[in-house]
Amino acid sequence: MTTVHYDSYTEARAHLKALLDAAERGRVATVRRDSARTAVVEVGRLRHYLATVAPSRAQVVPEAGGWSVFIPGLPVAADGASFDEAVTEMVHALREYAEDWQDHLLDAPNHRENWGLVQLISLSDDEELRDWLVGRVR
Repeated sequence: MTTVHYDSYTEARAHLKALLDAAERGRVATVRRDSARTAVVEVGRLRHYLATVAPSRAQVVPEAGGWSVFIPGLPVAADGASFDEAVTEMVHALREYAEDWQDHLLDAPNHRENWGLVQLISLSDDEELRDWLVGRVR
């Protein structure tokens, strides 16, 4: 058995352990509900994939005796007295953006394509986000 698929959420619920086991092993695991098909993916695998295919493109620049961090095309920026402080503030700014996106930006035309970024932010701890910002993917 290579793919695990259930044609209803009732069937998936009855086989939840098999569905989750398949996802944890990296197998394709899906559930159909009405006309939608949803994939079940283990968090660590999804986070690693997103971090790999979506480099941060963050730019950190010295500015006015401190540091500024921004990601071109995103309405997110942060400043700090040191490089580390600026990156830490950027992690906080990214978390705020992810919350705003979940709350009200997901349907905005200029934000809806940031789904992958929001997933990456939400599935990462602070150290993983710091590594992603400065270009270290683990």
